[in-house]
Amino acid sequence: MKDDSLPLDGQRILELAARSMFDLFANASEGMMLVDRDERVVWINEQYKRFLPALGFERVEDFLGHPVSQVVHNTLMDRVIRTGKPILIDLLSNRAGTFVVSRIPLRDEAGQVIGALGIVLFDHPETTLQPLIQKFAHLQRDLDDARRELATQRRTKYTLGSFLGSSAAAVEVKRQARRAAGSSSPVLLLGETGTGKELLAHAIHAGSARANGPFVSVNIAAVPDTLLEAEFFGVAAGAYTGADRKGRDGKFKLADGGTLFLDEIGDMPPSLQPKLLRALQEGEIEPLGSNKVVPFDARVIAATSRDLGALVREGRFREDLYYRLNVLPIRVPPLRERRSDVPALVEALGEDMALRNGMAPPELSAEAMALLAAQSWPGNIRELRNVLEQAAMRSESQRIEAAHLEQVLRDAGVESIVAPPVVAVPTLPQPGPDSRRLRPLADQVAEVERAAIAAAMAATGGNKLAAARLLGISRAKLYERLAQLSENKAIA
Repeated sequence: MKDDSLPLDGQRILELAARSMFDLFANASEGMMLVDRDERVVWINEQYKRFLPALGFERVEDFLGHPVSQVVHNTLMDRVIRTGKPILIDLLSNRAGTFVVSRIPLRDEAGQVIGALGIVLFDHPETTLQPLIQKFAHLQRDLDDARRELATQRRTKYTLGSFLGSSAAAVEVKRQARRAAGSSSPVLLLGETGTGKELLAHAIHAGSARANGPFVSVNIAAVPDTLLEAEFFGVAAGAYTGADRKGRDGKFKLADGGTLFLDEIGDMPPSLQPKLLRALQEGEIEPLGSNKVVPFDARVIAATSRDLGALVREGRFREDLYYRLNVLPIRVPPLRERRSDVPALVEALGEDMALRNGMAPPELSAEAMALLAAQSWPGNIRELRNVLEQAAMRSESQRIEAAHLEQVLRDAGVESIVAPPVVAVPTLPQPGPDSRRLRPLADQVAEVERAAIAAAMAATGGNKLAAARLLGISRAKLYERLAQLSENKAIA
């Protein structure tokens, strides 16, 4: 027996499939309508008729024959007819409610658009699509949280108040940083490792007109040379095998509208220096694997612990790039040039240690504090923190004595500098019967001054510039006092 239930002709199969799909949607959907090429409604199915009262029509005849945009508010059926492009999934809201709809253009045999088919897939999507909506809401919240976290990471952590110290050297650095914050020119921070260059970069950004923009930093010494170009300028989509299909923004683009901090600029490989120079000069970058230039607006702050001038003379750093960066140079002094700031730094470091470790901050004896102030600190504040943490961990109590610090320094292979004896502040004699025997006030002031100068000279190993800074006076004033004391044979 011959089975001819399925036609063999391909065109008839397509027609059968189309009719079957149409019947399926007509019966299973919440409503269907047909619109002709003139954008007029020509047919609706039985399910769609229940929406008419809410749309303002009592009879089907009043609805049919009118332009679809006049009888169905917020519809896009007219756009589908004009463009010939379907809108497969969309949300439609009007007086009848909120619906998930699909809009498909209809074409004749020549491919010309002759109308459009509108299908109401779901009504009341807030209930029928609740699982999908919840999943989308979770994804949106995760995305918002990630954006907030990223914004927090790119916000400045420090201000100029975070650069502790009242010594002449510290005050001068903060003065220069304030001046730099008021400018948009590149800043070059020079100083030994551990002196607080990154903190100053944060502070300059926080005090600038770009404070509300991002602060993006990159440590050049920590990124392999082969990855630096992509790190700086970004990667175009599909630039190389394994690259992100969507591409990736570089640090310059991420810092747009804010500040880009280039730490350890002295380690910039020579091959990348011309591209960095061009980016700074032109204000535009070219992502890796792209032929398009991307403009950016970022203020650059660079820092280095190396002698850039010497690198230029040796031919290891481009002279033109050096001059481009060295517009507002700020020298960050080492800790040995601001010894009077050691007590304030120790207090702040101790409080930070206490917060991190959930314990009370350490207390240092006067001899221990004097010992810390006397050291040369080649590792600067970073080394001071390390020694303080080790001493706190080794001490059986909250109090740290000089012996604890000496042991830590010895174990670290550091030959500690002996601190000068702690000079007690002289107490004024109380008035009494012998008041007439008091020496003149000038003599007493001179004695205290001699003791202070002697302690400063001992603490700095005879370095007069460092001693002057420790005392908060100029070097010329120190020479003047030393000369006076030498004439009086008070100091050799």
